[in-house]
Amino acid sequence: MTRHGKPIEQDHETVVIIGSGAGGGTLAYELTAKGIPCVVLEAGPYLTNDDYTNNEWEAFNQMAWLDPRTTSGSWRIARDFPNLPTWIVKAVGGTTTHWSGATPRFKAHEFAIRSTYGRLEGANLLDWPITLAELEPFYDRAEIAMGSTHVHGRKPLPANNNYKVFANGAERVGYKHYSTGPYATNAEEYDGRPASIQDGFNFQGDKNKSKWSTLVREIPRALATGLLDLRADSHVVQITHDQTGRVDAVLYLDENGDLHRQAAALVCVAGNSIETPRLLLQSASPMFPDGLANSSGQVGRNYMRHMTGSVYAQFENPVRMYRGETMAGVIADESRHDPDRGFAGGYYLETISLGPAFLASFAEPGSWGREFTKIIDGYLRTAGLWIVGEDLPQESNRITLNPSVTDKNGLPVPNVHVDDHPNDIAMRSHGYKQAELLYDAVGSVSSHRTPPYPSTHNLGTARMSDKAEDGVVDRWGRSHDVPNLFVSDGSVFTSSAAANPTLTIVALAIRQAEYIADQLAHDGI
Repeated sequence: MTRHGKPIEQDHETVVIIGSGAGGGTLAYELTAKGIPCVVLEAGPYLTNDDYTNNEWEAFNQMAWLDPRTTSGSWRIARDFPNLPTWIVKAVGGTTTHWSGATPRFKAHEFAIRSTYGRLEGANLLDWPITLAELEPFYDRAEIAMGSTHVHGRKPLPANNNYKVFANGAERVGYKHYSTGPYATNAEEYDGRPASIQDGFNFQGDKNKSKWSTLVREIPRALATGLLDLRADSHVVQITHDQTGRVDAVLYLDENGDLHRQAAALVCVAGNSIETPRLLLQSASPMFPDGLANSSGQVGRNYMRHMTGSVYAQFENPVRMYRGETMAGVIADESRHDPDRGFAGGYYLETISLGPAFLASFAEPGSWGREFTKIIDGYLRTAGLWIVGEDLPQESNRITLNPSVTDKNGLPVPNVHVDDHPNDIAMRSHGYKQAELLYDAVGSVSSHRTPPYPSTHNLGTARMSDKAEDGVVDRWGRSHDVPNLFVSDGSVFTSSAAANPTLTIVALAIRQAEYIADQLAHDGI
């Protein structure tokens, strides 16, 4: 266990936050800024931007959550990456240290998918207990904190070659809504962070600190208040409760495997949509036999990871897609809800560039031969985009504990079970075709459809609901079952929407911090 900031006695009841990513890191800063002491328990090490390496596989091995996991279901990930169904970070800053920086907002209808889409067979649709209008002020605050381009007067990023190919194709096929953002990567110095130097391969770690992360902004500022006790290498294994059912402590293991107890007046779980339900299920007791906060049976269910896929196109002349930001532009035209296309919800097209090693690993997993080597041989002449769209919640898509496989501490690992909904398949097919049309319009000589990568957008599994029987937490992320237990990450999403989720996670965390501070100041929790 590595500690940073002011120590808090382990028998002193305090606000305990589990995880330091978009939700946990933001919550830690917002609460300490209001004078509320917090302990943050982060399972991974405290790596700084200087520690990260601008080499894809080396950086992956520095930061990725490599503890064993299993997967099942008919999704292709179960075949291609059975031991890496999801790709999240195990380090201070969480997965905000490995992200594109894309910050689109949810649309109004995406908070009301049951009302908008009606009943869809096989999908467990539910409206959020909040609306876009309620979240808009917190979106504003999140965008300002993160420095989102194209909004609040922030200068847009310059166009790199990958974006120029992308935008030229967008114009030729008739798209209207495309630009180099919004992204939480600085085009000019902002909020103490420098402008992007347009360095490629900075998807992980971002040594220049031009891209927002809680590692760069929220965690240092929370430490500067003197009210944060940050404990890295501290893997929480159980949340305990008293005889009334209120949370009273968390148990965690340090890097040596030694067990510690931290008393808690309030617990906020922000471990990502895999580790959050795992921890709640591990915290079962005679009072909560199916897992903590799980009277509804919904903990771990309704896992969403976004509908994804990529298209890489080759051209006669060099593109050098790797020059500049990894993701450098967005097309929003397809993000609308238009069931005439054959599916509910929508998707974005976003530029992407992978290095040669990652492209070789992910372009067509398991393949070899002349068709595969053509993809690598044409690397300099390649442009790429990523399709990211709404994934519908299904009760059977879920995180469970796998008693047959244990981690180094002897604890059951999480199993990630996913079956694609027919809506995902129809949307992905449409996205592939539109991407190929876009590249054909600017003279591509070939294109390749890349299947989904291990999931980086992990959502659901502890969703918000008005009624306790429909979900796990209320409109503030507060457990329906345990009054002093909150969930503070993408697990609370009732729908996935088409948008990249980080901005919404941060906005919800800011909103939750306001609620917690108000409750503590007045009625208590």
